[in-house]
Amino acid sequence: MSINIRNPKEIDCLRKPNRIVGETLNLLETRTKEGMTLLELDKIAEDFIRKNGARPAFKGLYGFPNAVCISVNSVIIHGIPNDYRLKSGDIVGFDIGVEIDGWYGDAAITMGVGDISEKDRQLIACAKDTLYEAIDQIKIGLRFKELSKIIEDAILKKGFVPLKGFCGHGIGRKPHEEPEIPNYLDGRGATSGPKIKEGMVFCLEPMICQLDGEPKILSDKWSVTSSDGLNGSHYEHTIAIVNGKPEILTEI
Repeated sequence: MSINIRNPKEIDCLRKPNRIVGETLNLLETRTKEGMTLLELDKIAEDFIRKNGARPAFKGLYGFPNAVCISVNSVIIHGIPNDYRLKSGDIVGFDIGVEIDGWYGDAAITMGVGDISEKDRQLIACAKDTLYEAIDQIKIGLRFKELSKIIEDAILKKGFVPLKGFCGHGIGRKPHEEPEIPNYLDGRGATSGPKIKEGMVFCLEPMICQLDGEPKILSDKWSVTSSDGLNGSHYEHTIAIVNGKPEILTEI
């Protein structure tokens, strides 16, 4: 496994697309209302990204047709925007990638529309709180497997389970680089594998299920749900290790 180490100039380059990711997510959070279609929100995001001199990195990536992964209710990740019109009680996830000058950024949020259930509030809070709890524990020398266990333990403690088969990842000159960072300990122990070092840049993205972490891919070949069929949630940030500490590049 070869994990890229970025110098300060390269991390400055990475700040640009990641800032645009954060700004786009903030825009969607304020613009999302009952009655809007997913395609309308996708266009708002794409127009904003292009207006800022960047490119929506997910559009065309592996054949994905749109600018933003928009996942509603039981779809946890990789939802394709369509004509579905949001209604009160829905929860919706936005996952955005941006490329500018050959550098990539990536982040995601899940939010409620109108009045949502208490269970869905807890589900969203689990993804967001777990992400920040994990970031707070990042330090040089921590193994990525230890980080996966930190994420898994936080999810389980909150009464939920991680989605299996999908993971966080390195990022830089490509949207997905080494290492893979599952949201659970994959293997027999956390005391092996690569350690976090100065200059590494990676995405953490807790993906939360209610009862069953086994994934199910829907007929569109993209949308991922849990086998339990219940609502899920997803949060993500891009993090750089700068001066020995985690810096959240996508936080605005």
